[in-house]
Amino acid sequence: MKTTFTDREFWQKLRSQARLAGREVVEKALCLYYAARRPETPAWAKAVIVSVLAYFIAPLDAIPDFTPLLGFTDDLGVFASALAMVAMYIDSDVQAAARRRADSWFGPFIEEVEE
Repeated sequence: MKTTFTDREFWQKLRSQARLAGREVVEKALCLYYAARRPETPAWAKAVIVSVLAYFIAPLDAIPDFTPLLGFTDDLGVFASALAMVAMYIDSDVQAAARRRADSWFGPFIEEVEE
């Protein structure tokens, strides 16, 4: 199985699978990607992020991405674990960049407010 990460393959996977993966998966992937690009993010955190993103773009993973309803659940779980590990390096700038990119693909995120 391929275990390397490249920017090109990351963006290809996101662009081609964004609608299928859904906004939550895409936004988490983007947060990780942008956090890895920050100079302030230490090498150990970048290694965690790159490993997770390599798993995301791998052609074979625990649950194939084309599997209806379940395809990206393994990716989402791996992203959630990685986000917990590197949360201190995901600042408001990283979150804003991820949200802007997700908005460009999915439209603005509007939170539902209960009355």
